[in-house]
Amino acid sequence: MLGILIAFMCFFSFGSYMVMADLVKLPTYQASKAILNVSRRQKKKAKNFDVWVIDISTKLAKFIKINAYKKRKMITSLKSAQINLSPETYIAKAFVKAGLILLSIIPALLILPIISPIILFLSIAVYFKEIGRAEEAVKKQKEEIEYELPRFASTLTQELKASRDVLSILETYKKSAGKSMKKELEITVADMKSGSYEAALTRFETRLGSSSLSEVVRGLIGVIRGDNSVVYFQMLSHDLKQLELQRLKTIAAKQPAKIRKYSFAMLLCFIFMYLAVMGVEIVKTLGDMF
Repeated sequence: MLGILIAFMCFFSFGSYMVMADLVKLPTYQASKAILNVSRRQKKKAKNFDVWVIDISTKLAKFIKINAYKKRKMITSLKSAQINLSPETYIAKAFVKAGLILLSIIPALLILPIISPIILFLSIAVYFKEIGRAEEAVKKQKEEIEYELPRFASTLTQELKASRDVLSILETYKKSAGKSMKKELEITVADMKSGSYEAALTRFETRLGSSSLSEVVRGLIGVIRGDNSVVYFQMLSHDLKQLELQRLKTIAAKQPAKIRKYSFAMLLCFIFMYLAVMGVEIVKTLGDMF
């Protein structure tokens, strides 16, 4: 009798869900997965887990409120990071992933309560990792572009001696640019072709918020206004190369600290090896004595 009652409740709940889904025109699972695959810019297909998380996050996003300044900032970051989500859905996704991990604390309390704090800390770590994913991607992209700026400024110095067509110079450089710089230049070139050159370059500067890039953009705007910026870019190229050397020195200075921990681990391995040999010999000696 109990089995029949449980089966009836399951089938009744499933039937009610299907009827309500048809009434409110809820998209099917296959449709949601197909839309997510198309909307993603990466070549990877959407996983089933990602589809469920996005579906739940979209519903939860209605209850998340963000002030106008933070929303504009997040929209810019998400576009730069190529994350095709609204700010509310992005925040809700972080909550959902952290919440799913936190739900596992319930069986942990019943089976093995000692690991409950670990699950709690893990859920918090997942939340901060997910909420900072866009900023991390933008920071990485910004660093890649700043590494390329000395070569970019040097190329502008040479190109401006022969031509003052900024659009043509950017299109030519785009062919040999790095991945991040090429993507930003494609957006900027398309923006310049459809509108004001100065506005497009200003938006290019605003998207990344780099002081070094701002100096390059300032020089390009000067070229558009008719200034002879060859000397300006020569000095800027020299300054950017000096910054690059300082950055490389900083990276080189950090390498010994990274290697030191591996050297310490090797030292511990040698010590344990000698202690193991000594322990075996001591045990043999004690066996002969007794």
